[in-house]
Amino acid sequence: MKNASVKLVNMLDPEVEIETIANGSIILRSPRSIDSYPDSQSEWLIKWANQTPDRVFIADRASSDGSWRKLSYKEFLDQIQSIGQALLDRNLSRERPVAILSDNGIDNALLLFAAMHVGIPVVPISPAYSLMSKDFGKLRFIIKLVEPGLVFAQDGTKFSHALSSVEFGDAEIVVSTSPPDGIEVTSFDTLTSVSPRESVDEAFSKVGPDTVAKILFTSGSTGQPKGVINTQRMLCSNQVAMSQVWTFLKERPPVTVDWLPWNHTFGGNHNLNMMLCNGGTIYVDSGKPATGLIEQTVANLKEISPTIYYNVPRGYDMLLPYLEKDGELRQSFFGDMDILFYAAAALTQNAWERLEQQSELVIGKRVMMLAGWGATETAPDCTQVYWPIQKAGVIGLPIPGTELKLVPNEEKLEIRVRGPNVTPGYWKRDDLTEDAFDEDGFYCIGDAAKFEDQNNPKRGIIFDGRVSENFKLSSGTWVFVGGLRTEVVSASPNIIQDAVITGHDREALGLLIFPNVAGCRVLCRNLKEEVSLAELIQMGNVQDPLKAAIKNYNMDNPASSTRISRALMMEEPPSIDAGEITDKGYLNQRAVLTRRADLIDKLYSEDQSVIIFE
Repeated sequence: MKNASVKLVNMLDPEVEIETIANGSIILRSPRSIDSYPDSQSEWLIKWANQTPDRVFIADRASSDGSWRKLSYKEFLDQIQSIGQALLDRNLSRERPVAILSDNGIDNALLLFAAMHVGIPVVPISPAYSLMSKDFGKLRFIIKLVEPGLVFAQDGTKFSHALSSVEFGDAEIVVSTSPPDGIEVTSFDTLTSVSPRESVDEAFSKVGPDTVAKILFTSGSTGQPKGVINTQRMLCSNQVAMSQVWTFLKERPPVTVDWLPWNHTFGGNHNLNMMLCNGGTIYVDSGKPATGLIEQTVANLKEISPTIYYNVPRGYDMLLPYLEKDGELRQSFFGDMDILFYAAAALTQNAWERLEQQSELVIGKRVMMLAGWGATETAPDCTQVYWPIQKAGVIGLPIPGTELKLVPNEEKLEIRVRGPNVTPGYWKRDDLTEDAFDEDGFYCIGDAAKFEDQNNPKRGIIFDGRVSENFKLSSGTWVFVGGLRTEVVSASPNIIQDAVITGHDREALGLLIFPNVAGCRVLCRNLKEEVSLAELIQMGNVQDPLKAAIKNYNMDNPASSTRISRALMMEEPPSIDAGEITDKGYLNQRAVLTRRADLIDKLYSEDQSVIIFE
């Protein structure tokens, strides 16, 4: 099916206005103005509760028998009004917000939207800071900064170590199940049993575009996490602008099965809010792209057929082997699919083509692969792909209402952003806020971009790495890390899960490789007994194909700024406490280089564990 056509969905034709200003910077904007948007997200909820009261808005597997627990739009609205009253009765406010520690789920969503409905900020905190952290350092920092009046954890026993180890002040602890021993908690049912009064409607009437909806914390890869203020204007304008270019969203209610965490802007602002804005349904996926959890994702996708599916590249990488070997899963996954969407990192071309092949087996056509680009500070979308593209890397064009300024920076074009979707600043950090914007009010995001086709800007822009990640070799030659990492991983995806590029002020490039453990074990599947990771990564079955793959890569990339000379395989996985990785699986180049400086010295030594590429 090499000539298989693309399954098209209705979208606007790509358009962009370009303005060159005095200092050589380029302004990109959509020629379309943004449509009117509501003052708060609750207006969408009220709309769908009135128009389609029985349609399922959200479902999860929190039922004791593992079946789907579902709430319709009307049921969801009724419950958030009750919870909103309970929060008002507790005198929660901007100064005493709601903090959420636990994973995605119906109770999480109810509390999230109930607080925002009555104008109380919500602070969704990465569950990894409670469950994977060894010292709770980031959790302690966030709690001290925001001083919440209420802290929620779905499963009290699961979060008991964090709840007993961190000082929460006078905050009320609320759990849905399994109250922990020795800690005074309130049952979540206590909140939902309150009868709403006029004060709920009064509080809702005061919520406006500038009301703080959420405080989302960045991963803190360059220090302590930063609290990004997310207003109702940011969230509402962003969804309206995206639906203007993705017109297919208005043709039928979208359905998704999604694991992406709501403490991140991708899962919480882009995906969850897209379902709400367009009257869709979200099935909360308790699986994740991780060993032992991806199987739950597979089970969910065999039962529920999404019309739109979101994931990060690692998620697609882990899902692909199941799609390739399981016809039932493949049929359920692609049978009703409109588009596949990826973000947060670059998708490899290998994964792109394998996904297309699987969709062709089911529908005889290639499902459209689309992408977007943005940040926690931009709610999140700034650019969107809304036309068929043939390869990974293109991140689209500005959505209505959002302007990009491309500023020359060394040999790159640094992207800056201005629009109604941009944050007013950082929570209790005026110093960071002042440094984040340029003289024209553009947010300095730190990424770089280039045109896919300089002669045809309508083909969009390509993500060109983080400006702060780029470095020079000792020869003075610039190394541009973003695209290089993607190409290196693509050269041997069965062995390399991710990699960090080294070589600052050195003569040649090197790699710190985080191995694809499952892929490496497949290569060594004839072993009679289980071996440790340290033994596995030194075996010829792993190192020989890696050397061959990088040799082929080097033949196509002989320049000093792209050629890989050496590598070390990491035995220790990236640390979330040290900011080396987020719970979405995104690796931070700078944090790894800082924490593993001794390994970089080892990489450029004569140590026998160093892999040298010819």
